[in-house]
Amino acid sequence: MRRSAAKSHIDDSLLICYLLTLVAGVIMVYSASSIMAESRFGSHWLFFRKQFMWAAISVFFIWLIGKVDLKRLAVYSAPGLLFSMLLLCLVFLMEARNGSQRWLFLGPLTMQPSELFKFLMIFYLAFSLSNPKRNLADLRQLLFPYVPIVGLGLALIVAEPDLGTAIVVFVTAVGLFFLAGARLKHLAYSAAPMVLGGSFMVLVLGYKKDRILSYLATLADPLQGGYQVQQAALTLGAGGLFGVGFGDGRQKLFFLPYPHTDFILATMGEEIGFIGLLVVLGLLAFLVYRGCRIAVAQPDKFGFLLAAGMTWSLFVNIAINVGVVTALLPVTGLALPFFSSGGSSLLISSMAIGVLLNLSQRVKT
Repeated sequence: MRRSAAKSHIDDSLLICYLLTLVAGVIMVYSASSIMAESRFGSHWLFFRKQFMWAAISVFFIWLIGKVDLKRLAVYSAPGLLFSMLLLCLVFLMEARNGSQRWLFLGPLTMQPSELFKFLMIFYLAFSLSNPKRNLADLRQLLFPYVPIVGLGLALIVAEPDLGTAIVVFVTAVGLFFLAGARLKHLAYSAAPMVLGGSFMVLVLGYKKDRILSYLATLADPLQGGYQVQQAALTLGAGGLFGVGFGDGRQKLFFLPYPHTDFILATMGEEIGFIGLLVVLGLLAFLVYRGCRIAVAQPDKFGFLLAAGMTWSLFVNIAINVGVVTALLPVTGLALPFFSSGGSSLLISSMAIGVLLNLSQRVKT
């Protein structure tokens, strides 16, 4: 193809894979939540309707993101990030749920500002780190302003408490700094205070210490861990190779905690089996693969960092959830993108796909 005839187009394979994943996620939320919703709220359609509504909103936002110039929009990422920090402060005025203050209640809707902070942080870092005047070989330019901004956001998220999202934010930021050219030893210097602070909170102050101890017990035998880990292991094992059948899972009958949110992967494992889980994980892996392809094909550093950041964040989120459900990691309360019930997770994960689809149009073919 001649250069003059080259044209840009959206990544159709990424879009199709996303839509398949979205539909599968809404269906699985219904299967995992219908009995509990009927018992507690009088309608087995409750969580399905909410997830379907958020899926429709997510598709609209993807369409909207596809119409904007992301580089021009990134100019406003810094004030947007500060606004998300304000929202993170407001959650402490809200009523606690399950011992956490992670949500803002906006009438019938709820949102997690930590998800918005994660998304806007990637935008901000991609825009700022792509500035040719930024010299990351200089430790001072790495420490300021990034460590105070990211550190404050992390501190607010940890205080909610939301350990899972805090880990995703931290690992995503470190990954972006590395891809932008920061030296490994400088990253170690910058990350050390946060790692030491987290260790102090767990080992001295007792923050989430019971989960860490439960995790250590599961290393020898998953059935020796906490109740959630035990039930997740039993649920996954009950599915066998092909599963017990869609909708026929028994562990969601008030045995497995959060069968439609944090542990929906276990619910799917019971109903669609190991083969079905391979298909689900294959869809998620393909989304990550296309994100990587889009990132490396970008014509500038901003596009590369933005696409890589969105992809890396999705991968880390998926990997942690799978690790928790399979007892490879401590319980963190982190949703599985596109499958777990919850509007904030679905919307922000979908907006990340929207960014990747937008950036795919910058690639000439």
